[in-house]
Amino acid sequence: MSRRKLCVLVAFIAALLCPFSALAQNSIAGRWEGTITVMGQELGITVVFSGEGPSLAASIDIPQQGAKGIALRNVRADAGKAHFELPAGPGLAIFDGDIKGSVISGTFEQGPAKGTFAISRAAAPAPEPPPPYKQEEVTIQAGAVTLAGTLTIPPAGGPHPAVVLITGSGPQNRDEELFGFKPFKIIADHLTRAGIAVLRCDDRGVGGSTGSTAKSTSADFADDVLAEVQYLKARPGIDKAHIGLLGHSEGGIVAPMAAAKSSDIAFIVLMSGPALTGEKIMLAQGDLIGKAEHVPEEQIQANAALQRQMFAAVRSGTGWEAVTEAGEKLALTAIARLPEAQQKAMGDPQAVARQQIAAQVAAVRTPWFKYFLDYDPAPTLAKVTVPVLAIFGEKDLQVPAAPNREAMEELFAKSGNKDHRIAVIPGANHLYQLAKTGSVSEYGALKKEFVPGFLDLLSTWIGEHAGRTPTR
Repeated sequence: MSRRKLCVLVAFIAALLCPFSALAQNSIAGRWEGTITVMGQELGITVVFSGEGPSLAASIDIPQQGAKGIALRNVRADAGKAHFELPAGPGLAIFDGDIKGSVISGTFEQGPAKGTFAISRAAAPAPEPPPPYKQEEVTIQAGAVTLAGTLTIPPAGGPHPAVVLITGSGPQNRDEELFGFKPFKIIADHLTRAGIAVLRCDDRGVGGSTGSTAKSTSADFADDVLAEVQYLKARPGIDKAHIGLLGHSEGGIVAPMAAAKSSDIAFIVLMSGPALTGEKIMLAQGDLIGKAEHVPEEQIQANAALQRQMFAAVRSGTGWEAVTEAGEKLALTAIARLPEAQQKAMGDPQAVARQQIAAQVAAVRTPWFKYFLDYDPAPTLAKVTVPVLAIFGEKDLQVPAAPNREAMEELFAKSGNKDHRIAVIPGANHLYQLAKTGSVSEYGALKKEFVPGFLDLLSTWIGEHAGRTPTR
């Protein structure tokens, strides 16, 4: 559930043989779209240029890598050549290209990885029409942390029931944007049109919010949610008796935490909410995603052994040198199985392996990971007495439907919470897109929309448990 950022930049000069103005000939301001190809993978990119000459600047989006609006540096375009670069992730990404008409194409290098890129000028996207409801930018104080978010409110007929949206793991913005898909923006729009107010905030350390996601834990995020609920209770036009929570993935852990601590929460919706420990979830992920990607069984088992070795190091705080050594060997073995062309594109395999394991070790040596690894959602779920809608994706490989659904059904049967519904959505992946395999690698290539019926399930169930039947 971690993210990698592969950084790219594009520059372009319009070399029109036009007599009117040298300034017009050199202007490259505007939007450019294309792809980079590296290590056998093709990634879509969008670059937006502003200024000119010494003031030339640019930013880049790489939806498949979850990168948006990344500022680029050393942007140059002259004499039919373009150069730009960006430091991120495994090292400085450097692009050098030739300008030919309305296209720039050339080479990409980032550490040992080598590839190519090409972009061309594109029209700016059409502005979205204003929605038929109110949107307000808000800030909320949650202890020492300031949370920035958006509150959407139906236009009339209040007081309105309200829902707080809670993101999944990793630093995410208020739209829970991933691979160009904005699940929370779409959910907020749908629910608000159905007469339900929605509050969604940037995670700690993201956008306008302060703090750090990696240095915090799920328990800290539950405190943030409770602060958001108190904010809604103080707002005019909000039905204080019908404020609920909707949590996705790790948010499905956080929502029950908050509901078990506060009597101000009327209902919760869990999208792929785990009912098992983090360790069990991550081991299952590795196995299922490996099989979906046709990884050899011996490599899947070796990956699981490395995971367990990492988990032991996280718990004890020792053994990291052995983890690093084992990880490098495993990465080299995986690289050796790749097609020869991909291996050549990588450059030095030892350097690639070292970078991969270093990134993994850095990700798990955080307070967030240590907490998530051993946290068991079951005791908290057993304490939840408010109505629950728990949804799972049939093809979800990150929070697998079968074991988590079964554990949740058993928990609610024992706890006596009779007002619960558990639904498995056919064909849906972890993001509730209509999936082929369900693997993470296909997220960016799928349509940026939910499976049919998913949004209506949310608005209908929430409406029924918020004292009204929503209308659209």
